[in-house]
Amino acid sequence: MENISKTTIQENELADETLNVVQLEDDFDYEAAFQEANPFGGCSVNVSVYNDKWYQYLLYGIIGILFGILFIKAEIISWYRIQEMFRLESFHMYGVIGSAVIVGIVSVFLIKKFKLKTLDKENVIFQPKKFNKGNIYGGLLFGLGWGITGACPGPLFAQIGTGATVIVVTLLSAIIGTWFFGKINHKLPR
Repeated sequence: MENISKTTIQENELADETLNVVQLEDDFDYEAAFQEANPFGGCSVNVSVYNDKWYQYLLYGIIGILFGILFIKAEIISWYRIQEMFRLESFHMYGVIGSAVIVGIVSVFLIKKFKLKTLDKENVIFQPKKFNKGNIYGGLLFGLGWGITGACPGPLFAQIGTGATVIVVTLLSAIIGTWFFGKINHKLPR
């Protein structure tokens, strides 16, 4: 993001460690930065001026691997479990999804109530969302693809990691579909 040039660096001591903290100038236009990062207003983006170090990506990878193991152990990457859900034969997946929704609601409530910050001490800002009927069509298309392939984007890599190599086709299709949407998004009705 080019707006990084509008920042000043200042050294702060925190917990006996010296961290580089980026302090934004008072005239920093957050709305313009948001529009630059997300020109079509499709989702909420928190503008960050921090650049992660290489070792932080390693940590993210380890957390992702552990999350994948959790997916495997909970059987939520199982094609059979997904088919059971869509055929209304089992509560297993609805329980997992419902639990995630409840955890998300409680987490957002706590973040807002206690004004919690990120690990980099940045404010978490929730952008207002405007209803778009395209979300309904997108959700139906997503659900159709989920039901046909037995995979949603979250567990794709975990499924490939278990040896279900046919899921590579689903992964490539998701990448191509995302690229295609990016190309035509500005032409879609709002």
